[in-house]
Amino acid sequence: MNLSRNTISTKARAVPMPSNSVLAPLYANADLSDAFAIQLPVGASDDLEVLARTAFESQAGWIRALTCVRDVVMTTVGVKSSGAVGLAGAARGRVIGYLPLLSKSATELIVGADDRHLDFRVTIQLRADAANGRELLAGTVVHCHNRLGRIYLATIAPFHRVIVRANLERAVREMRT
Repeated sequence: MNLSRNTISTKARAVPMPSNSVLAPLYANADLSDAFAIQLPVGASDDLEVLARTAFESQAGWIRALTCVRDVVMTTVGVKSSGAVGLAGAARGRVIGYLPLLSKSATELIVGADDRHLDFRVTIQLRADAANGRELLAGTVVHCHNRLGRIYLATIAPFHRVIVRANLERAVREMRT
């Protein structure tokens, strides 16, 4: 399907992990690394934090329900709930969604958390695409610490990919209204 410059795709697509990310050294030996990008509508904010909040806060009900199930199951094995991660992060600074904001530059936000089973980082970038204008990218890197982390990751990875895409697509729909 060819898209003209005036037509914006509302579908997030898989893209290579960004080589310019501060997370690039973590790509080696990652248990999961993936990235998705979506075209931004003309007039969308240039503020990366505003874009990240639009994409990862106020999630759809089905995503909140899955997160609740995840929290109930995982807290039984001593893993922090999303609420606990968010509260701990807020005590140290800002959070986006429930993930602590770990670093911010003009071109990249890093959010993430560490737990006993795995370390999780997300790069959020605003990129210029010569053919299509601007796009929002979200890339994830996960390193598991133990068998629990590997089992958890194998279970949630398919959901993770659907959720990231859905969040990016919802954000673009919201930006258009």
